[in-house]
Amino acid sequence: MTTYTVPLREMRFVLHDVFGAADKLTALPGFGDATADVMDAVLDECAKLCEGVLFPINQTGDQEGCTIKDGKVTTPKGFKEAYKQYAEGGWCGLTADPEYGGQGLPETLDCLVAEMIGSANLSLGLYPGLTQGTILALAALGTPEQKSFYLPKLTSGAWQGTMCLTESHSGSDLGLLRSKAVPNGDGSYSVTGTKIFISAGEHDMTENHVHLVLARLPDAPEGVRGISMFLVPKFLPNADGSLGKQNAVAAGSIEHKMGMKASVTCVMNFDGAQGWLVGQPHKGLAGMFVMMNKERLFVGGQGISQAEVAYQSAAAYAKDRIQGRAAQGPARPDKAADPIIVHPDIRNRLMFARAIVEAERALTVWTHLNVDIAHKHADAAVRQHAEDMVGLMTPIVKACATGFGSEITNACLQVLGGHGYIREHGMEQLVRDVRITEIYEGTNTIQALDLVGRKLGIEGGRLFTGWLKEVDDTLKRLAGRNDMTEFTAPLKDAVERLKSVTAWMVEASKTDPNARGAAANDYLKMFGFTTFAWVWVLMIEAALAKKSSDSEFSAAKLHVGRYFMQRVLPQIGGLDAVIRSGSGPMMALAEGAF
Repeated sequence: MTTYTVPLREMRFVLHDVFGAADKLTALPGFGDATADVMDAVLDECAKLCEGVLFPINQTGDQEGCTIKDGKVTTPKGFKEAYKQYAEGGWCGLTADPEYGGQGLPETLDCLVAEMIGSANLSLGLYPGLTQGTILALAALGTPEQKSFYLPKLTSGAWQGTMCLTESHSGSDLGLLRSKAVPNGDGSYSVTGTKIFISAGEHDMTENHVHLVLARLPDAPEGVRGISMFLVPKFLPNADGSLGKQNAVAAGSIEHKMGMKASVTCVMNFDGAQGWLVGQPHKGLAGMFVMMNKERLFVGGQGISQAEVAYQSAAAYAKDRIQGRAAQGPARPDKAADPIIVHPDIRNRLMFARAIVEAERALTVWTHLNVDIAHKHADAAVRQHAEDMVGLMTPIVKACATGFGSEITNACLQVLGGHGYIREHGMEQLVRDVRITEIYEGTNTIQALDLVGRKLGIEGGRLFTGWLKEVDDTLKRLAGRNDMTEFTAPLKDAVERLKSVTAWMVEASKTDPNARGAAANDYLKMFGFTTFAWVWVLMIEAALAKKSSDSEFSAAKLHVGRYFMQRVLPQIGGLDAVIRSGSGPMMALAEGAF
């Protein structure tokens, strides 16, 4: 069986010791109550829910899966009751506006809540995770009437929110979608089309569904400039606010997936369903990105969540399973063999997992802290810089955390050997479940292309330059700290190498149209390792400050940080060489030769 204990100590270390989040957040308008004590209390309560309610039904939910009959979806045993407890605890509206029943707490806190929920039960956590994105989109773009009617129900968790983008012929290229919306003459529209891969499109845990659907108006221009967004409820509202008849929208089928089997994925048919425009005509894609940017960071957290469970489970197994003897002689002479944690290969897999997960968690908290600053800070220049950092880090958080999530779950399965491959131990579920995170909310290659093709080029590299200043400020602050040199020196070298390869890529793309596409994935990984090195420097600085009060924790942090700098960060040298090889090696082979 897998094992999971919420890493509260690690979360609090990053939140309080590394970033001093409480002081920064309470200084922002509306966050006066987000003190360290309040955030710690929220984390404690969520940990109880995750360990006691959500985690125990994770493996059984995978084994049972979701079923559909006559267009109605039934979730696995225990899910409906667990979701009800989740919703009644106010977790669906943790960051939502108090005007609509939310708690108004920071995204910085919510990213840690979302991580532990994902670790406990990735499938169940996706349902309310999607609703949060719907809340954001309606809060930003909805009419006063839409907000007052829909937001309280979404915030309470009584209703489910979804995003309906993909069609069978139109995946990442949304400019090809064919769904139509025709005005009814009364302010509503008749929406017709079929959407696929719709997470939470139909299920039995909520009273109603609120679908945000991308479709084209009759006068829509071609391509992405002709997409509008519509709110299409499963049950139509009555004049008094109650739910009326079912709308002309239904689940036609559910997908039989590799993983995430307790999270339903539907084919949704809209047959002249009544809907209402959200935002401006033909501006639906921009509106959907209000939701999608939130979800991309959320999905990055899902990658971290599965890697954390895999690490904990593999570490527990490695300390218990005996096999062979330590190279330097028996570590447990009283036993027939030593626990496999004595072997370098096992140690290497576990150390890699821990070094990456701890860096990803820190980077994610820092990114969400900037989300809150971008939304709330009084100074426009500070808000802009924070928004820039969020924009730059979103593809890195999403792609690195999910890509490494797959790599780490596979490596940790290998620690269990044959037992990892057997269903009853639960490790193979982690491998299957995490795999979708590299695909949905924009594949990881799309994230990489967004980074090299758009984010680096904004206003002559303003975002990249802004992040380089963050790193430079760190290095200047720590200059002369001999106890930090073994960490700051590799960071400085990595940043210089990243700057050099970035300049090479920009120059190469002037003569080779495939240069950025060929480099994108390797460049994003190289950038990711460099950002991890930066946050590791910040964590080591904080750990050294805690050395006198918590020497064991600080010593462990230094060991893991050294591992990252000495055995992980050097991989950027190989990535640098691969990037500079250009597009020739992959583009030269004739199409017919494949």
